[in-house]
Amino acid sequence: MSQRQVLQVFEQYQRARTQFVQAVAELATRPQNIETLQNAGVMALLRPLLLDVVPNIQQTAAMALGRLANYNNDLAEAVVKGDILPQLVYSLAEQNRFYKKAAAFVLRAVAKHSPQLAQAIVNCGALDTLVICLEDFDPGVKEAASWALGYIARHNAELSQAVVDAGAIPFLVLCIQEPETALRRIAASALSDVSKHSPELAQTVVDAGAIAHLAQMIFNPDAKLKRQVLSALSQIAKHSVDLAEMVVEAEIFPVVLTCLKDSDEYVKKNAATLIREIAKHTPELSQLIVNAGGVAAVIDCIGCCKGNVRLPGIMMLGYVAAHSENLAMAVILSKAIPQLAVCLSEEPEDHIKAAAAWSLGQIGRHTPEHARAVAVANVLPVLLSFYMASESAEDLQVKEGGSPQICGATIGVIQGRRRCGRGRSVIECLLPPNCLLYRIAWITKVTPPRLKMLLLNARQRRL
Repeated sequence: MSQRQVLQVFEQYQRARTQFVQAVAELATRPQNIETLQNAGVMALLRPLLLDVVPNIQQTAAMALGRLANYNNDLAEAVVKGDILPQLVYSLAEQNRFYKKAAAFVLRAVAKHSPQLAQAIVNCGALDTLVICLEDFDPGVKEAASWALGYIARHNAELSQAVVDAGAIPFLVLCIQEPETALRRIAASALSDVSKHSPELAQTVVDAGAIAHLAQMIFNPDAKLKRQVLSALSQIAKHSVDLAEMVVEAEIFPVVLTCLKDSDEYVKKNAATLIREIAKHTPELSQLIVNAGGVAAVIDCIGCCKGNVRLPGIMMLGYVAAHSENLAMAVILSKAIPQLAVCLSEEPEDHIKAAAAWSLGQIGRHTPEHARAVAVANVLPVLLSFYMASESAEDLQVKEGGSPQICGATIGVIQGRRRCGRGRSVIECLLPPNCLLYRIAWITKVTPPRLKMLLLNARQRRL
């Protein structure tokens, strides 16, 4: 046998391996093929190809594994149990940029399914290698590594802390300053995933200088980037007054209000969420939002949206109104009550109706003037009809603390009307017996002790 014939055998073997991994990678893009591939033992066949001498075969094998692991939890577990992760992590630091992107994709596909699978990736030492990839010259490698780190961090505070301890945050902050929009988008998403779990993790992101760079990107025309930027700022601001004030000091107002008019629904929702997370902390922050025209902008946004996009704006109005009489009056003067009444009657989802009911209760609970503004909008019969309906979900009937959401909103308005002559007629004509229990409890709470004793003595003399 000549030398050429011998070499042909190896060439045929290489072509066969190439054809196999390419075919598997293509088949893995179609969900109907996944079960057949799994039953055929595809994982065991792909594993040795990750160490193939031909780089193209290695890359394609990694891509096929990523597509399979991305499909469901069982296949992701098969990657872990097959000891494939150590091979990927080892090769991630040694191979070319194409393999690095494919390997990071596998890690992301495994990590996304559960905290346990993400922990398995941490245990095999992948974080240090992924952080090294954030320093790579190729933007695609940085993007793939940022994506994998974000999917690991999103599950819980412990995994996020592991990402922080690996030194990823400064490099992610550098990534959001890169010119590539896709890289900035994924890096901002990863920062959001880290920040959401605790004030300490959010503070770590802030200390790395993320807020100033994120605030600048609100001006970016790319809708997907703005979604992630607004989400990251929301996750930072939600934890404490200090963090919320740091976000505000980055001069996000009034530019963030323009995002409420964006054509992208998620940009609107995330902008309203950011404003809500700032407003909930203190009357001063809420007043700043009112002064910037934030309440009117949110009301306009609620009016032009439907469904869950409305929810953060509805709750923001309640948070602002809850702080003080003056802020509640500012909400009333901005024509919030008619819009909340529309949400209460139009929205099919009970949790959105519950949010609208809660906000109306926060607006009307302060004084007779506030309560009158809610009452003249004719929302009390609507509230009680929802409460009395047997098909109303628990979200609509119950709020935190155990008292009914609708009943709580109605009693809140009646509390505001306690000095009005119509308070008694509202109770007699509208409130069902189970709501009257909460009304009586409130009367007991606000009645002075001396008056309580006089009433009890009068009752005893009658008996």
